[in-house]
Amino acid sequence: MNAAHVPVLVAETLALLAPERGGVFVDATLGLGGHAEALLEAGPDVQLVGIDRDPQALERAQARLARFGDRVRTALGNFDQISATLRGLGVGKVAGILADLGVSSMQLDTPERGFSFRFDAPLDMRMGAGDVTAADLVNGCSEGELSKIFQEYGEEHQARRIARAIVASRVGKPIETTAELRAVIDRAKGGHRDREGRVDPATRVFQALRIEVNQELQGLERFLDQAIGELDAEGRLVVISYHSLEDRIVKNNLRDLARGEVDEITGRTRSESRAIELLTKKPLRPSDAELEWNPRSRSARLRAARRLATP
Repeated sequence: MNAAHVPVLVAETLALLAPERGGVFVDATLGLGGHAEALLEAGPDVQLVGIDRDPQALERAQARLARFGDRVRTALGNFDQISATLRGLGVGKVAGILADLGVSSMQLDTPERGFSFRFDAPLDMRMGAGDVTAADLVNGCSEGELSKIFQEYGEEHQARRIARAIVASRVGKPIETTAELRAVIDRAKGGHRDREGRVDPATRVFQALRIEVNQELQGLERFLDQAIGELDAEGRLVVISYHSLEDRIVKNNLRDLARGEVDEITGRTRSESRAIELLTKKPLRPSDAELEWNPRSRSARLRAARRLATP
């Protein structure tokens, strides 16, 4: 089985979304359509809305899901616009929503997209039709701005040193390719001798740039604010994240919704104001078996919640 085309935590996702209930399910980050296909195969009463910001991914997912006919509707858009997208399609409350926050295998494995330092390619990293590329950031941001991006979004311990090296390097010539940026990072971090375990020295910087280019964390906050309101009573939400920053946002947002509002006088939580019940007290992680045949799943964390009926 080719790990590049296999969705992550499929069995766990299906168990928590419970598609056997039937109804409309939303894959808010459709990608290549792997999770969506599994949902549709779970039962004939499942209908699916697939949303993705990447036109290439959307086209490939449409081909993959074509056999399900009019049970599938797709839309080009960002997951943080889920409410507007569903309204535009005439869709009301839904039975379940999934967001897999990972970069798709197609994006990683297409050199010209510039997501991976495994290929020498233009520094792009845009998931959709955004205006700002990674090259724009690398060549246009100040040392302080770059350092902040690398530290906050990449949790890079040598953020200042790398930012300083980038600013010095671009004086003579702009840094335009993934290979050029990787070489600067390697020099700043002491070359390949400075690996942290199995993590390449460039990994955290490339991650940070991708998050900033696509405004991923801000989008996640907006998505979570909207998604719960789009679920019907007993509707399910599943979010799969891939690094601690994303997981922290998901955990804190779901925790607050599960607690409900606090009474200003008594300081106690109003139980009737609870919007959701947590279905995962701790994030679910891939099994050893899944890690063996799909190494890209190693950092995945899944959290889920159930919408509570309004009293």
